[in-house]
Amino acid sequence: MTKRKDQHVVPHKDGWAVKGNNNSKATVVTKTQKEAIAIAETIAKNQKSDTKIHGQDGRIRAGNSYGNDPYPPKDKK
Repeated sequence: MTKRKDQHVVPHKDGWAVKGNNNSKATVVTKTQKEAIAIAETIAKNQKSDTKIHGQDGRIRAGNSYGNDPYPPKDKK
């Protein structure tokens, strides 16, 4: 079984980068954050991992889980 590798969308000098968790190099660099998010989501869905979307300041502002979440939300709807 392969280890999950969360996909981070981070600011890059040439636009936005998609980087696997703890990777030093970007998987891909795009001009827009929207493009980078779409690529990160595709990778995360294939690996059953998470996306972490960072803002211009580098702080995580959003994310999604595409795998088996060990701590699922306890919605009572």
